[in-house]
Amino acid sequence: MAAAMASAAERAVLEEEFKWLLQEEVHAVLKQLQDILKEASHRFALPAGGSEGAAKQESFVLSTAGTDQVKGVLTLQGDALCQADVNLKIPRSNQLLHFAFREDKQWKLQQIQDARNHVNQAIYLLMNRDVNYHFKTGSEVLKLMDAVMLQLSRARNRLTTPAALTLPEIASSGLTKMFTPALPPDVLVNFYINLNKLCLTVYQLHVLQPSTTKNFKPAGGSILHNLGAMFEFGNQRYEVSHVHKVESIVPWLNDALVFFTVSLQLCQQLKDKISVFSSYWNYKPY
Repeated sequence: MAAAMASAAERAVLEEEFKWLLQEEVHAVLKQLQDILKEASHRFALPAGGSEGAAKQESFVLSTAGTDQVKGVLTLQGDALCQADVNLKIPRSNQLLHFAFREDKQWKLQQIQDARNHVNQAIYLLMNRDVNYHFKTGSEVLKLMDAVMLQLSRARNRLTTPAALTLPEIASSGLTKMFTPALPPDVLVNFYINLNKLCLTVYQLHVLQPSTTKNFKPAGGSILHNLGAMFEFGNQRYEVSHVHKVESIVPWLNDALVFFTVSLQLCQQLKDKISVFSSYWNYKPY
């Protein structure tokens, strides 16, 4: 009898603790997540409407230790590269080539745009309730946390996982038409975000003659193609003879990635607290 009373009393305490968790702590965590993700969204410096004005321009010097084959300065404005100035030293002739964006052109970095869209979707999910809203079940909270975590994981993945492109896809992209003077047919370039870095890859090519004895094997999609990769484009076969990658750290991208990590941890901690109640005496606050 005493054991049954103790069990009932313990259950009552658990129910009160869980009620407090749903009514108080969940809302405190949601507010904390909103504040963090709003800061993350601001880091992307993209105007949500005309009233906010244009995003500021930031210039980044691209370099890699131990090589001076490629040097460049890229100017980033929100999710767009609005200026690019690239110098390429040709190893065979030691000739220096210079390319810059045409004044009427800018290149959208879809990774940044997509990441911010996912952040804003997470914020919408968190704010889509009145401050006086009462969560009735633990499963309701778990469902919300899963939805927010999905958006945050997608935002992070867009920055940490650049698109794997084939060399023909790079050759046929609009990026090749943005430079003045025009890129020579034996040079390909690609811009992308990798974690907290703005990256430029330059591929120098040589034409594979029909009489070559090399076994032609087209390369598949990759973030970074290796020396010797082959492809066919415009009825001509090419092989990559040189690969140059230069990059620059973008501080606000690093900030955004930290905010994503902290937010994901907060979501998981709240999920863990909800789950703890299910482990006591088969008490299932679901």
